[in-house]
Amino acid sequence: MSFWHALILGIVEGITEFLPVSSTAHLTATSNLLGYQIDDRGITAFTAVIQTGAILAVIVYFWKDIVTLLGAWFRGLFHKDQRGPEYRMAWIVIVGSIPIGLVGFFARDIISGRLRNMWVIVGALVFWSLIMWIAEKVAKQRRYQPDLTMNDGIFIGLMQVLALIPGVSRSGATISAGLFRGLNRVTATRLSFLMGIPALMAAGVFEAVGSRHDIAAEGGPGWFATIVATVVSFFVAWAAIAWLLRLVAKHPISVFIWWRLIIAGLLAALLYTGVMSETGAFPVDTAAHWWIWPAVGLAFVLIGIIMFYAARPSVDQIIAEHDHAVRTGQIPVVSRRR
Repeated sequence: MSFWHALILGIVEGITEFLPVSSTAHLTATSNLLGYQIDDRGITAFTAVIQTGAILAVIVYFWKDIVTLLGAWFRGLFHKDQRGPEYRMAWIVIVGSIPIGLVGFFARDIISGRLRNMWVIVGALVFWSLIMWIAEKVAKQRRYQPDLTMNDGIFIGLMQVLALIPGVSRSGATISAGLFRGLNRVTATRLSFLMGIPALMAAGVFEAVGSRHDIAAEGGPGWFATIVATVVSFFVAWAAIAWLLRLVAKHPISVFIWWRLIIAGLLAALLYTGVMSETGAFPVDTAAHWWIWPAVGLAFVLIGIIMFYAARPSVDQIIAEHDHAVRTGQIPVVSRRR
């Protein structure tokens, strides 16, 4: 794998890992378009390993929270009188991470084999868009982090298992599950980040150790490209985490539905016309299929426009925030001279 391909895939991973748009779908589709066999062991291992860069970004970003939770967990194990909300939260993250770890381990051949199908990805992108829309419609958002229970962790953890299907999106599954449980959007998103650390880190390390020969084999991506993509995904994911937390504080996750549907439509068109294969990559002949890259470019321009308008504050929101700032003294009241 060339440096530029590694750079592109690292950027794609960093942007999409924590957004509810499915990083696996984007990485698989991009790898396919770049000419790689998407069900190849080396490529599936490469995809899992570079996720560790994004996970490291979460660890650094939430470092204080993680230290607090771990400290509370260890203290609570030996001292019952110190089992507070942080102790419970730590157990929720641990218990919620177990289902995806077990299913991911025992069904790893199916996940990296038969489910690595582009039509599966298209279907999952469309289907889970509907689930996200329903989750936002029924969401009450009356519960916050102190209100989390073990039942929340179990339910969200079970829903996280569905993210093993490429196209569903781990963050999309967990945030939607949190909304179904009545959590407010920011709480659900923070829990999604924390719950992803054990599962994704374990998957990345497991693939790095178990598939190190596939990555380094002739025709494989190689360790240099893997390291480059991992480092790039770390820095890009850092920015994506900060942006998403600000976004969900004021906007529903349903703003990502159009992104998912545009990508699903583009992939369906590429599959239907034979430019892209279901499980492997056709060589992209830009001379014979001149419309491919303009179509890809147009899709992302549309995504950019839609996300800009969907995420921008409304006039009413700006006025409300200004009035609140005036009432709280953040902005001085200037009287008009007559």
